[in-house]
Amino acid sequence: MDILLTSIFIYPVKSLAGISVTAWPVTKTGLKYDRKWMLVDASGLFLSQRKLPRMALVHTLLTDSELVLSASGMADLAVPLETTDGERIASTVWHHQGPALCVSPEADSWLSQFLGQPCRLVYQPDDCIRGVDPVYATPEDQTSFSDGFPFLIVSENSLTALNSSLDTPVSMSRFRPNLVVDGCEQYAEDKWREICIGSIDFRLPKACSRCSVPAIDPVSGDTGKEPLTTLNRLRNWNNKIYFGQNALHDQCGLLSVGDKVTVKLSGHKQPPL
Repeated sequence: MDILLTSIFIYPVKSLAGISVTAWPVTKTGLKYDRKWMLVDASGLFLSQRKLPRMALVHTLLTDSELVLSASGMADLAVPLETTDGERIASTVWHHQGPALCVSPEADSWLSQFLGQPCRLVYQPDDCIRGVDPVYATPEDQTSFSDGFPFLIVSENSLTALNSSLDTPVSMSRFRPNLVVDGCEQYAEDKWREICIGSIDFRLPKACSRCSVPAIDPVSGDTGKEPLTTLNRLRNWNNKIYFGQNALHDQCGLLSVGDKVTVKLSGHKQPPL
């Protein structure tokens, strides 16, 4: 049985709702427009659902020329796909500091009103080159405003295995993957080190340790205990819980649902569960 790419998700604004697509271009930083925008506080520090679960309720849409944000009780907000003349500020994502362009006062007001906290919408300019942790990457690897890697890969059977241990199943959207694959055993991705999807090669150097976000219901914005309680029991290693694999890509190109996944190199499980 072939392993196939079954879903592609992009998250134009870091920690806001994502978009499911059937085919999408891959650029130097990952899927085009993936986490090209983010919300920051007055100091330029990134904001996420970890602090503001309501961010899950802001939906995103990409047109040929605009990013459109929508949320209950709010008129849609549209901003250009590229920002070139906004105020340049210093922004911080975890340990990385780099420039970002403020999109517009209107966007800041819209998001601040819905989230109930002052914030600014910023854009990663093309001249901002953000590298990936050199422990896991080459000097050529880049990412946008992701937590650290351009891709997150999860297999459908890994979610099926997790759901078999839950009283109430959860959706894949809880884990915010970029690429979902099927046709392999549960947690097979833990052993993958190099794979090819379609015509693009990927390296999987590090398992994804999970924060509190999977406990947030992406439909209601409510926070519960699952699936983190069960993951803590089943997927805990060195006091962290893991689900999915971070990935780096070696080429640009196009990914399409239905692309064949070829495992080129396997190794010991990461984490070693």
